[in-house]
Amino acid sequence: MLDQQKIDMYIMTNQKYFPEEKITYLQDKLRTMDDQKFSLLTAVELKEPSTLLLVSIFLGVLGIDRFMLGDTGMGILKLLTCGCCGILTIIDWFTISKKTKEFNFNKVMTLL
Repeated sequence: MLDQQKIDMYIMTNQKYFPEEKITYLQDKLRTMDDQKFSLLTAVELKEPSTLLLVSIFLGVLGIDRFMLGDTGMGILKLLTCGCCGILTIIDWFTISKKTKEFNFNKVMTLL
């Protein structure tokens, strides 16, 4: 079992990387974790949602934002079609932060 103070500290420092509605679920999962897994968890590199938003704004037409999230198929589609003539690019400006938080959450869930 993990110390509650460690859980609170982890959540406080990393809550901007996860969807708000899944923080409680993450806390519950962390409570059942041992110290060794927790040290692995703290080593996981999380993507910054605001950085991905900037990448999406400036390089979204090339699909770089999708490549950074591991969404290779959509990245190639955006690259070959100039973001489907800009439509997908504009949609991603509004959704990329949420997609980044979901990506981070799923990445952490694979360790738990």
